[in-house]
Amino acid sequence: MAWGKSLGLSLLAQADYAPFFYDNGPYSSNGNLALFSLTEDTPVGTEIYALNGTDPEGQEVRYGLSFEPGAKEYFRVEPKSGNITLVEQLDREVTEKVTVFVMDANDERPVFKNLPSFLDVPENSECGSSIYKVLAVDRDTGSGGSITFYLQTNGQSSKFAIDRHSGVLRIKPGEMLDYERSTTHFITVVAKDGGGNYNGKEQVMSSSATLTINVIDTQDTPPSFVGTPYFGYVYEVSVPYSIVPTPYDMFLPYCDISPLSYAGTDGVFSINKTSGVISLLTYPIYLKREIFNMKVKASEVSPEGNLMDYGFTTVVIRVVDLNNHPPTFYGENGPQNMFEMTMYEHPPEGEIIRGLKITVNDSDQGSNAKFNLRLVGPGRMLRVVPQTVLNEAQVTILVEDSAAMDYEKFHFLTFKLLAVEMDTPERFSATADIVIHLLDTNDNAPKFSSVYYIARIPENSPGNSNVVSVTATDPDSGFWGEVKYSIYGSGADLFLIHSASGIIYTQPWASLDAEVKSKYNFYVKAEDAEGKYSLAEVFVTVLDLNDHPPEFNENFLEKTMIIGALVKIEAQDDDAEGPNNVIEYSIMKTDPENIFDINADTGEIKLKSYIKSMDIVQNITKQNDCTWSVVVQAQDRGSPSFSTTTVVKIDITETQLRGPWASFFVQSRDKPLHILGMIAGVISLMVVVTVFISTIMFMRNKKSNRILPHRRIRSMVSGRHWPPPPPNAPALPPLLPGGRPGDRQWVVPTVLGTVAQIKPKRNRNRPVDSVNAALVSELKMRLDQRSSYYGLVNL
Repeated sequence: MAWGKSLGLSLLAQADYAPFFYDNGPYSSNGNLALFSLTEDTPVGTEIYALNGTDPEGQEVRYGLSFEPGAKEYFRVEPKSGNITLVEQLDREVTEKVTVFVMDANDERPVFKNLPSFLDVPENSECGSSIYKVLAVDRDTGSGGSITFYLQTNGQSSKFAIDRHSGVLRIKPGEMLDYERSTTHFITVVAKDGGGNYNGKEQVMSSSATLTINVIDTQDTPPSFVGTPYFGYVYEVSVPYSIVPTPYDMFLPYCDISPLSYAGTDGVFSINKTSGVISLLTYPIYLKREIFNMKVKASEVSPEGNLMDYGFTTVVIRVVDLNNHPPTFYGENGPQNMFEMTMYEHPPEGEIIRGLKITVNDSDQGSNAKFNLRLVGPGRMLRVVPQTVLNEAQVTILVEDSAAMDYEKFHFLTFKLLAVEMDTPERFSATADIVIHLLDTNDNAPKFSSVYYIARIPENSPGNSNVVSVTATDPDSGFWGEVKYSIYGSGADLFLIHSASGIIYTQPWASLDAEVKSKYNFYVKAEDAEGKYSLAEVFVTVLDLNDHPPEFNENFLEKTMIIGALVKIEAQDDDAEGPNNVIEYSIMKTDPENIFDINADTGEIKLKSYIKSMDIVQNITKQNDCTWSVVVQAQDRGSPSFSTTTVVKIDITETQLRGPWASFFVQSRDKPLHILGMIAGVISLMVVVTVFISTIMFMRNKKSNRILPHRRIRSMVSGRHWPPPPPNAPALPPLLPGGRPGDRQWVVPTVLGTVAQIKPKRNRNRPVDSVNAALVSELKMRLDQRSSYYGLVNL
């Protein structure tokens, strides 16, 4: 079914622009009720929709519904909230009227009706006031026909704002137009539709146009001169009523829209009230001064001819003669020879120091006004440009060495700015002092007084005991120079540090024991407010206290002493270092006395030197049992000193063995492993010596076997001494039974015979060497001579 209705919005007060509904689309539950549908079974009394609208002027809106004449009123709207309620039961089958809707496609772009345009706005318009309403239409329906407005700012701040629905352009709250700052504003307005379907795709279309706003000046600013200070010059040859040359800017004082009137005279110079031209009234040669300060007043003139707001300036007029003026430095208020400014340390190199506004001027003309500029000061921190000036120049100071401009070294810097004429005989010059006060920055990290700290603390010190105080300084000023300390590292578990003072102390629960651990090291960190830091290493030594007495393994010891040998006892001291763990031994008691001596350092006990046999011992004891009980004390060298005693039962005996072996075996009789170890060591030593000797003999034999045979023979025959004579022949053996003397002759073999029987073997592969043959012949001859010498024995 369908029903006829219309919507309405009304205001409580009259406004410049009509209210309007928000178009939130066909499927929204609030807006302008466009294309809204409802099922016939909706219960009566149901809130089915919420009208939503606004007023561009911010006024309160009221809502209402109107129906076609004769139509049944099915709905009711609440005027303030806009909520629509169903008040009659719907029946779709009763109504015969059919409405066919042709759905629009978003194919039309918004079109401005009053842009581009020009708009004049007085500069005294109130902030927040409406100055223009932008109109645009979009022939599409629904969301595609709804238009929202925006200002395109391109990232720049704008003094204007536009209502996105009504197109009303306003001056932003808190913003004011100022003709003296900007006379024209260009506003780009963008009109964008709500988007819609086109060719199956969602499409948003927009248009833009420019609104040119001309700011209309109003009478709100007094005249002000630009380009000050002003300087004028007259020569000593000038005549009265001649014009004093002044900068052109003097004739253009800044004002609003009213004409100006000038006034000013001091009896020497006068100014034209209309043009502002200054004229000379007398001859310069009669003037007693070279510089004149002429005060000029510029007043606004009303249309009626009355003088209104006014402004003042001073014109400095110099009387110029032949090179009689040196260069002069000027500040914002005239001649100045002291310039001061404040800046942060370490400015970027090449940066212009903008806090110094210095102008240099030489009132002479031509070559007389040409001079050099030079900056003299500590190091090469700054340089001046230009270096050569003709008449007048703005002095620019550039940063040359940023690192040298350090607040920690110089709280302020003083430079001399020199201007010296170049081509004049007089070489006039001028100087100006430039004082730069430096402000600190956080350009330094804290620095420790040492890269490491060594501390000592007695063991058993209570918790929270001070260990060492570390110190780091940060030359930066203020909170940048405040240092915060912390510690870390594997050795820092037992220690804490006061973050402000740098005092390191032990944990409240810490228990230091030199016998457990005597060395600790960790790192301490000094950090400023911005996180710049440095590190140092801390070495802590736990000092040993004499808190352990010496201890023997047993309170009663039994030892056997051989006369002439030693008995050794030993105690242990658990202190970490000397002299607390150094032990001295002494005999406290023995009966009878004066029997034993003890080595205080080693604990070795021996008999007195006069006791050399058991007979002497028995004479002393008068008993066969030679056993003494000796009370021995072990005392450390700590302060205070601790001691302990033990009773040593010494059984004196005598053995047939002598020397250290006897002492060793007696002392080791209760320690068989010591004896076995000694025997094994002796055997191993003998094996090593045997192998060593065998190796030497083998190497010697191997070397001797390398001699050639003919060289060995030559050495034999060339010797000067004959070998010893052979032994006498043995006795004749007995005759065999039945034998007779003379039946058989026995021949004693001789060396010659033996040699004669040896036949040299020839080498089948090569002929016999003639040299070897000669050697063999010579050997035979020698042997024959020896046989003749001793005689041959023939039996």
